[in-house]
Amino acid sequence: MKKILLSLSVASLIPFTAMAQNSAPSALPIVNTIPDAQDIPFKGTMKLNVDATNIDQGIFNVEQTIPVQKSGEQVLLFPKWLPGKHAPRGAVEKLAGLKIYGNGKKIEWVRDTVDVYAFHINVPEGVSELKLEFQYLSPTASNQGRMEVTPDMMSLQGNSVSLYPAGYYVRNIPISWTVKLPKDWKAATALRPTATMGDTITYETVPYDVFVDSPMLAGRYSKKVELSPKVTLNIFADAPKYLEYKPEQMELHKKLVEQAVKTFGAEHYDHYDFLFSLSDKLGGIGLEHHRSSENGVESGYFTDWATSLSSRNLLPHEYTHSWDGKFRRGADLWTPDYRTPMQNSLMWVYEGQTQFWGYVLGARSGLFTKEQTIDAYASIAADLDGRAGREWRDLIDTTNDPIITPRSPKGWTSYQRAEDYYNEGMLVWIEVDGKIRELTKGKKGIDDFAKAFFGIKNGDYGEVTYKFEDVVSTLNSVVPYDWGKLLNDRLFEHADGAPLAGFTQSGYKLVFNDKPNQYIKDVEGRGKFLNLNYSLGMSVANDGAVNSVIWGGLAFKNTLAVGDKIISINGKAWSKDAAIDEIKAAKDGKEPLQLIVMASGLYKVINIDYHGGIKYPHFEKTGGPGALDKLLEPLK
Repeated sequence: MKKILLSLSVASLIPFTAMAQNSAPSALPIVNTIPDAQDIPFKGTMKLNVDATNIDQGIFNVEQTIPVQKSGEQVLLFPKWLPGKHAPRGAVEKLAGLKIYGNGKKIEWVRDTVDVYAFHINVPEGVSELKLEFQYLSPTASNQGRMEVTPDMMSLQGNSVSLYPAGYYVRNIPISWTVKLPKDWKAATALRPTATMGDTITYETVPYDVFVDSPMLAGRYSKKVELSPKVTLNIFADAPKYLEYKPEQMELHKKLVEQAVKTFGAEHYDHYDFLFSLSDKLGGIGLEHHRSSENGVESGYFTDWATSLSSRNLLPHEYTHSWDGKFRRGADLWTPDYRTPMQNSLMWVYEGQTQFWGYVLGARSGLFTKEQTIDAYASIAADLDGRAGREWRDLIDTTNDPIITPRSPKGWTSYQRAEDYYNEGMLVWIEVDGKIRELTKGKKGIDDFAKAFFGIKNGDYGEVTYKFEDVVSTLNSVVPYDWGKLLNDRLFEHADGAPLAGFTQSGYKLVFNDKPNQYIKDVEGRGKFLNLNYSLGMSVANDGAVNSVIWGGLAFKNTLAVGDKIISINGKAWSKDAAIDEIKAAKDGKEPLQLIVMASGLYKVINIDYHGGIKYPHFEKTGGPGALDKLLEPLK
């Protein structure tokens, strides 16, 4: 036996001996030639001029002046790691035509081969300022990115139309901005104008980080509504008719502001602007900023109020971010410039608790009824409860998802998981509120945490960072408990189901029946699909395209996958109504559901033996009023 082993060992060396004779270079070290950001003064003010009049082609023509601090080697940066995106999402591929001049002479640039957002230049002696010319080419089709320009509206973000010098904290670089709009268009932004000449507006000089954090929404048809002395709802629409709202609808938005201020106990802005686009052409968006937010929904938000239920969560969510995510920000997420990588370990607070407050404030203001809120919770809880991916990927790892896969489509979301720190983080905070109320016998709740954590330094719109220990410490100041263990358990556990303790301790039980869930029906209608996740384990577009398949569900076991298209069900051409009718009819029969499916260009017949009917998730009340019921009540 020893002789055989020796022979095998010698033989196994032969390939490696042969490979050793091949060429084998050594790696060159990567040398960082870009100066790190320093907290030092920047002399002078950058000036930016943007011509935004080419709405036919969506091209922004830019001229920028940057004061020179010294001659010689310098680096200009295009913003890369964007706040609110939690990832390197700056659209540098849309920067084009870049030319740089000093004293009227062209200065050649060289793009960094490691960081392609960086441009190296050599500034000659005697040059006091750099003049830049370039274009930002916004998408002309949805497959190029979110549509930012339409014939009647535009979304203009400062990070897309400017560069900045490396080596400085961006808060130390002043910038003055002038923009030329299409004729007779109006604009809204958190920045305030200092001069207006026709369609050209010049805005106040601010630090570069404030400029990047202050996008513009502009358009042909608009309306402003003061929700409070400090908060304005700036509405832009595809057509004047979509600007019309009922007084009672606007009262709910005013109550949103009122309830938020009562909840957090402070306002971290001198003024706040909702940039609210109602459009079927401009790309939808929900992006937080400190003194504003970008909010894009369908055109019928007000005019089709009954079917805009799920859209009404957007404004409460983005408004909450002024406190959670902008004013209070995870220490490893805060960066001195837009080149330093962000770390997302505390996104379960940043986004998870914002998701929590978004639904709570929606209910407290009346944008959602309590019943609609509970239905939304049931939909979220049911989806998360059935995620097989929990067995291999914990909640904390999903905070890396914006960097791993910036909301790109996934084939098996229930197994791969996605940005679950939003909704599962919300469930954790519902549990935390319930535990606080239990420990204090109802005398305190998470509102006490909110005032202690977010309600400091009224009027300050800088940033106050925090670590995990600060979250635990603040919770302990509300009521002593082993909060560190509870939070770590939820963040790192591989439990079989979602964390639903906040519901069960409030007397709610997750059940499935054929009673329609209001929230799911609204989402189905807006998304034009049929949610069969709780029966056949898939969702299907109205035209038969399979949108999602639940890992381990019936559709999965019957070989269906995203990208397949269902042609017929039980011999009837696939439609939403036909599918509902056949699934309901199968409940009283014994024959399997027969699907004809096109997959990879081939037709196949799939028989699914299912007789459970259409199912929807609900939270069924099993006791009297509990912590969750108290949480959703308006503050007085």
